[in-house]
Amino acid sequence: MNDVPQLTPAEIEARVLHRDGLMLVIDKPAGIPVHRGPKGGPNLEASFDALRFGLPRPPVLAHRLDRDTSGCLVLGRHRKATASLGLLFKHGKISKTYWAVVEGGPAEEQGTIELSLGRKNAERGWWQKPDPEGQKAVTNWKVLGRGAGLAWLAMEPVTGRTHQLRVHASAMGWPIVGDNIYGNGPRFGEPRLHLHSRELVIPISKNKEPVRVTAPAPEHMHERLRACGWNGA
Repeated sequence: MNDVPQLTPAEIEARVLHRDGLMLVIDKPAGIPVHRGPKGGPNLEASFDALRFGLPRPPVLAHRLDRDTSGCLVLGRHRKATASLGLLFKHGKISKTYWAVVEGGPAEEQGTIELSLGRKNAERGWWQKPDPEGQKAVTNWKVLGRGAGLAWLAMEPVTGRTHQLRVHASAMGWPIVGDNIYGNGPRFGEPRLHLHSRELVIPISKNKEPVRVTAPAPEHMHERLRACGWNGA
């Protein structure tokens, strides 16, 4: 079920957080897939033509975010740039910080999760599970605030496995609020997934400082972030 309609050209343009000759970083809304699915329906790629900004072709996804995850999403503006970005993501050169609100929360203030992941089963293509024989998956995390049976975490995936943060949080006993696959979230409706791609640091040009882009916290996370001490910044 898609709960965000197709974005208009003006709406997606308003979500551009960074733009240069090589790439765009946009603030992806929660609830819309990045790709067109087999059944069609709203998707982010269908709005990319509005982001050409004078170039002959629309930008292309350099990586992906889950449908229900919001925040920083990188697009390459031409083929060479997209290839360079793909390599930076593949080799872990782009540092990623996600904000998550989790149920309960860790006893410690920071730590690292090292838990290999494998495919849950063939029918559920993308779904993952902890699997000692699976692919190595590493996540660093830090508590930013706590309150009302919740914790607000900064999570930094060192590896880039599908659903990594969601499976790791769940396996530790503090699932992400609203996670309807690995946690206690509802199939539809509120609360939606409280996982947000907060910041990316992208070393796109060799002789320049890395580009640092931050996405504002989405509306649906405000209430629980505030309960954990977030001040709105």
